[in-house]
Amino acid sequence: MARAQGARAQMALAFESVYGTAPATGYRFVPFASTTLGSEQPLLASELLGYGRDPQAPLRDAFTADGDVVIPIDVENFGFWLKGAFGSPVTTGTVPKVHTFQSGGWTLPSLAIETQMPEVPRFAMYSGCVVDGLSWEMRRSGLLTATATLVAQNEVVAAATAAGAPTSLSLARFGHFNGSIQRNGAPIGNILSARIAYANNLDRIDSIRADGRIEGADPSIASLTGTLEARFDDLTLYNQAIAGTPCELIFAYSQGANAAFSFTAHAVYLPRPRIAIEGPGGIQATFDWQGARAVSPARMCTAVLTNTVASFS
Repeated sequence: MARAQGARAQMALAFESVYGTAPATGYRFVPFASTTLGSEQPLLASELLGYGRDPQAPLRDAFTADGDVVIPIDVENFGFWLKGAFGSPVTTGTVPKVHTFQSGGWTLPSLAIETQMPEVPRFAMYSGCVVDGLSWEMRRSGLLTATATLVAQNEVVAAATAAGAPTSLSLARFGHFNGSIQRNGAPIGNILSARIAYANNLDRIDSIRADGRIEGADPSIASLTGTLEARFDDLTLYNQAIAGTPCELIFAYSQGANAAFSFTAHAVYLPRPRIAIEGPGGIQATFDWQGARAVSPARMCTAVLTNTVASFS
């Protein structure tokens, strides 16, 4: 009897033309490190009296499908998740291709995602997947990954794949070594770590349906938050926090002219931090920043992925 192992698991995805309807073709294998994407349907204990001490059979509650996927930030495949989070990009250039994703769109695409455990076999197709958020951390070392948070409509489990014969893009990961941070166009030093978290804040439409599924997941007011952990060496960030004025932060990775990713928060506001002296070592300050819509450009953030992929369809 075969036992499922994560080492043999695979994930395939495709964008849907109709929400909640998984396409028959067009799937691509995508790299991932882990996933909690799944469905659950809890049981409701009976509250009825008059049948003695032993309870009546429980009833099934509402169906929920959601979860996280931990993915590498890479040159090509990361574009699928950016499209899910922001919508279709504007693509320019020949070689390289420059894909520009912008916040603020009212319509988000949905995906069909199949997780495959061939040794059981178990092939779980999740349809109506909408990206609720993307988050990642910048550090000096370690593996660079992002977390995509998903809200799905349905799960169908089968003994054979419904994704056909998926194709795949090449894998070329960015590393923390490739990262840089700029403030108002100039490099900013003494940043020990940074966290970026973009959320669509999806509104689940919990309609009454015979199948117990949600009707959809609509994007609400987006949010962009994060942290900057800085070694305290000057008053630049501190003075900005006191003044209450915004700055532009660019979080970028580059492996050359044909392989780059940048994420620009156009209007970042910093809170006034507590500066604690905790011993003889270096003094650090943590800024829990918030992003907002800028005056120019009139949006909150922009993500640019540079590679040789023609489109993310």
